[in-house]
Amino acid sequence: MPEMQTFQKIRIAEGKMAGKLYLCATPIGNLEDITFRVVRTLKEVDLIGAEDTRNSIKLLNHFDIKTPMTSYHEFNKYDKAKQLVEMMKNGKNIAVITDAGTPGISDPGEELVKQCFAAGIEVTSLPGPAACITALTMSGQKTGRFCFEAFLPKDKKEKATVLEQLKNETRTIIIYEAPHRLAKTLKELQQVLGNRPLTVCRELTKRYEESFQTTLEKAIARYEEKEPKGEFVLVISGKPEEEILQEKRHQWENMTVEEHVKYYVNQGNDRKEAMKLAAKDRGISKRDIYNELIKNG
Repeated sequence: MPEMQTFQKIRIAEGKMAGKLYLCATPIGNLEDITFRVVRTLKEVDLIGAEDTRNSIKLLNHFDIKTPMTSYHEFNKYDKAKQLVEMMKNGKNIAVITDAGTPGISDPGEELVKQCFAAGIEVTSLPGPAACITALTMSGQKTGRFCFEAFLPKDKKEKATVLEQLKNETRTIIIYEAPHRLAKTLKELQQVLGNRPLTVCRELTKRYEESFQTTLEKAIARYEEKEPKGEFVLVISGKPEEEILQEKRHQWENMTVEEHVKYYVNQGNDRKEAMKLAAKDRGISKRDIYNELIKNG
């Protein structure tokens, strides 16, 4: 049996023994998904920072955890993080939990971790549920390379910028969405990305968990007829490499060899590398590119 972890304190600059920050993953639905280590840690730390104490008290009561809580959320994350860091400097061990899943992922815990590193406070993460990984593994989409966007920005300009960046993303894309915004988001995604394949995951690990493969167009039609319910994770297929190559081919088909090489030079490549890239696009050798450039002066 592995040795049980014991709480250790590190010495900070002033000579005091500092506490430690524990990022504790909590269930995204099914309470049985919590780990023994997380339960034990939540019982043993001095304080728990919770995104919503009213929500988290249900979890703590279920596992008979009596540790005091304090509110740590998006709207107090900077000032409250400073207070928590000071407490850890003075020797307190603090755990942070989110409403569901792993703290720090699309979550104010990110700021606290940043301040802990700046202050020399030790940070550890207790692994467990994360909706993005749960959805990805059951999606049937490619899992080797993926990008996680969490919730798209609410600001129209920011959202447009993010969607434009995703337009040529070849990795699998993971996006969270609330039911009341789902239909609009699906339409915005389809307008920019085209009719991509995706897997819609809903209410992960809960009683009415659902996942199905579809396309953006079919998903839009489905939720025009059926009101979305529950929390959604969209796992969207990346843009096929062949499409990107085809689009690039259309770009240079009407270019001269000199224009093609200049295109890559303007992107910051030296002339030798630019000739190599142009040759690759055209399916010819670099020598052919060189000869063409010489012939045309």
